[in-house]
Amino acid sequence: MKSIYSREYEAVISALVDARKAAEVTQVQLAEKLGKPQSYVSKIENRERRLDIVEFFHICRVIGADGIEVLRVAGLCL
Repeated sequence: MKSIYSREYEAVISALVDARKAAEVTQVQLAEKLGKPQSYVSKIENRERRLDIVEFFHICRVIGADGIEVLRVAGLCL
């Protein structure tokens, strides 16, 4: 099984989406801040594109979320 389809990956992306929404940032706004097309964000959130750890923390920083807290919410950190 590929990690993009694992429960852990699903939990991380769900927590990241929740953090984006809590920050009241749309996919379009996030994409603009990242200098990427909206489809980049959509593909990450729809689990069509694998997100690496550097991209994860960059997105967290852009939406004003603490990456470690997002991972904690996902159940990956104590």
